[in-house]
Amino acid sequence: MLKTVEQNNLYIVFDDSLIDENIERCFDPQYWQSANKVVGSASGRGTTWFVQLETMQGALRHYRRGGLFGKLIADHYLFLGWQKTRSVAEFRLLQKLIKSDVNVPKPIAARVVKKGLFYKADLLSEKIPNASDLVDLLQQRALTENEYKAIAIQIKKMHRAQVNHTDLNIHNILIDKDAKAWIIDFDKCYQEEGDSWKAVNLQRLLRSFKKELKKRQIKWTIKDWQLLLKAYEQV
Repeated sequence: MLKTVEQNNLYIVFDDSLIDENIERCFDPQYWQSANKVVGSASGRGTTWFVQLETMQGALRHYRRGGLFGKLIADHYLFLGWQKTRSVAEFRLLQKLIKSDVNVPKPIAARVVKKGLFYKADLLSEKIPNASDLVDLLQQRALTENEYKAIAIQIKKMHRAQVNHTDLNIHNILIDKDAKAWIIDFDKCYQEEGDSWKAVNLQRLLRSFKKELKKRQIKWTIKDWQLLLKAYEQV
């Protein structure tokens, strides 16, 4: 069941069926460290902490800006209302995607802390178990035709839900031990009418395959892309 905590400068939305921790402390990595529940981490724009919950592992992420602007204002965003903040918007979008039968992480809790005209944000979501992103997998082996079909099906479901994944790349697609495909990282993504942007999503994904082919010599060819595209068109 969804619950909210709302104070003057604080807003938290969380699913109390997924977390029974002190909700106001669960966004602090030190809280998890002191409880010996940190099970790993990953570095990117910031550090994502993987923590052990009662029924699953969670991924705790603090929202940070990238690029040159991010060096000036690392993690502050202009406040335009609780529901328009990065973490709450991603939490709500993940809920909609799950209802549309898209394989995405379960949203557990989102926090916004307002400071004057700006805010900071955090999101705790499910860490998909026994899964690797396509970059890691393709450095080890080529994907099977069924795995490409599984990826295509999830992208098509996402598009049918009219969700524009503005950063669809092979870092944000996972395959688990059961060959099930997952899509992650929906920060700044949104629902959009029409269809023209869907081809843009796919072209972005193709560029990602080509980029990693040059950068890491992943085990991928254009024939693999044709498999994915054919499956997408047939779903």
